[in-house]
Amino acid sequence: MNTTQHDAPRRYGISEQVQSTNEIERTCESIRQLGYGVIDGGYSHEQLATLADAFDRTQESYASRHGGVDALRSIDEHDTIRLPLAHDPAFLELATNGRILDICSRLISGYSVLNQQNGIINPPNGKQYNQGAWHRDLPYQHFVSSRPLAINALFCLDAFTLQNGATMVLPASHRQEAFPSDHFVKTQALSVAAPAGSFIVLDCMVFHSGGVNTTSKPRRAVNHVYTIPLIRQQINLSSALGDDFTDDSKLRRLLGYDVREPGSVDEYLARRPKKP
Repeated sequence: MNTTQHDAPRRYGISEQVQSTNEIERTCESIRQLGYGVIDGGYSHEQLATLADAFDRTQESYASRHGGVDALRSIDEHDTIRLPLAHDPAFLELATNGRILDICSRLISGYSVLNQQNGIINPPNGKQYNQGAWHRDLPYQHFVSSRPLAINALFCLDAFTLQNGATMVLPASHRQEAFPSDHFVKTQALSVAAPAGSFIVLDCMVFHSGGVNTTSKPRRAVNHVYTIPLIRQQINLSSALGDDFTDDSKLRRLLGYDVREPGSVDEYLARRPKKP
């Protein structure tokens, strides 16, 4: 229920207040304050079924293309699909979800670049997987910034529940440089349940972890990280996708075509805008 003038919390001595009047603004406020939020992706049951089919097909073809499941398991990559948008256009649509790009435009100064997209499988029956440890999505970094440098949008292809390993977060840990004490982690960690079709959106500096999936079915998700252009992509998308992947200028900017490193001084100078 929306808060109105009549049921607003009592207060005094307050002359300034953040305004959040719609789902996008409320999610942004939650991310700023707590480091995370949940928002519906706007997909129908039919669209979710199409995405689920695409995920399962891509998982199978991805393993075949990269040496098989055993080869991927030997490098702890068997529960991950790297860059699924290169395999199926359904995942490109997911990476350009209008609600997520709106959130990124409000939280990240300037414009954002898609740093990575990965399909993630949380295996059944309590098996460990590589996302089941506390981390930031800018790993090994122990600093905080006044504005987000990167946003994580984790798409819940399946519902995230306490039973199948819902993502755990340490609220407001994006405001503290060091990882909290073990006691704080044990007492303050929260599991974020979310329905299928929603995004769990994080400030990438908030500490989080995948939970343990105790059910008999794998829990599927697609992770996206959007960053300021200064941060290097996990995979160089312009090289991976090829220069003729798209001629849409906005999509090329999102995918990082505009921030490729010059290979020489001549190439750098050729990119400099000419003065009128």
